[in-house]
Amino acid sequence: MAETMTAWVVRHPGPMDTRPLQRVRMPVPEPGPGEVLVRVEVCAVCRTDLHLAEGDLPPKHPGTVPGHEVVGRVAARGIDANRLEVGTRVGVAWLHFTCGECRYCLRGAENLCPNAEYTGWDVNGGYAEYTTALEDYVYELPEDRPAEQLAPLLCAGIIGYRALARAELPTRGRLGIYGFGASAHLIAQVAITQGATVHVLTRSEKAQELALDLGAASAAGSHDAPPEPLDAAILFAPVGDLVPVALGALDRGGTLAVAGIHLTDIPELNYEGHLFYERTLRSVTANTRNDGRTFLSIATLHPLEVTTTPYPFDQADQALADLAADRVTGAAVLHIGG
Repeated sequence: MAETMTAWVVRHPGPMDTRPLQRVRMPVPEPGPGEVLVRVEVCAVCRTDLHLAEGDLPPKHPGTVPGHEVVGRVAARGIDANRLEVGTRVGVAWLHFTCGECRYCLRGAENLCPNAEYTGWDVNGGYAEYTTALEDYVYELPEDRPAEQLAPLLCAGIIGYRALARAELPTRGRLGIYGFGASAHLIAQVAITQGATVHVLTRSEKAQELALDLGAASAAGSHDAPPEPLDAAILFAPVGDLVPVALGALDRGGTLAVAGIHLTDIPELNYEGHLFYERTLRSVTANTRNDGRTFLSIATLHPLEVTTTPYPFDQADQALADLAADRVTGAAVLHIGG
């Protein structure tokens, strides 16, 4: 195994026209106790990576390697890592570590753990030829699907699944989806499979076309009114201006779940127009490992159509720039190794 590797690091948070990612050579990390070393095959590009690069999320340490939708194979094991054999195909996702001892972890809400650490933010992630991960937080992945199709499931899919659960969509209900990128196009399919009527509201005409192709009942602009009142809605676009729009589209008793880690400021809400009649506004914070296992099981039983835009590894900065400019359809995926 080589001693050094190529990786992309966040050089300086700032606007995307300054290209805040820098390509570097760095040592191949060694797996610590309970960790595995993963040789990265692909890594999907998440909007959270963009928030880190642009400074919306403060970096936890200089020269962070972003990326938390990693598909690869176990290349080596640290001491006390004995569940996964070398060569096993695995996925490394956003949740890197939780303490297991706080009141949130003990009640099954490890996504709220105040001591949690996250891949590609607290620890280096998958925009690299190798990465390390705690074995207990790594998912085994099937061999019969292309890596490019699996990578977006590891954050876009898992977080979208938690957002769908937080939205409390009733059986055969009417779901509104605001924004239609990587996460939304996967969860729309899950909701449709479960019998929901899905209405997509997004500014991108290509995304509207994709939504209709995937079975959405309607697709319109992000500020347009859906054709019927919504039982639930999920806001995937990081745009606070859309919160009152989505709340206003809810039927009585409806719930809006905000799925992003970052959201621009929300304008003033009107109690009668936006929240009365028991409408609910909820945030979504990370995910539990059980969320990940449950969603990946669903995606195995009911394979989803994953729309991707591939990029070679040497164009990671371009992938982020395209994501920032809404030039990506579905999920951007970096091809790193074989």
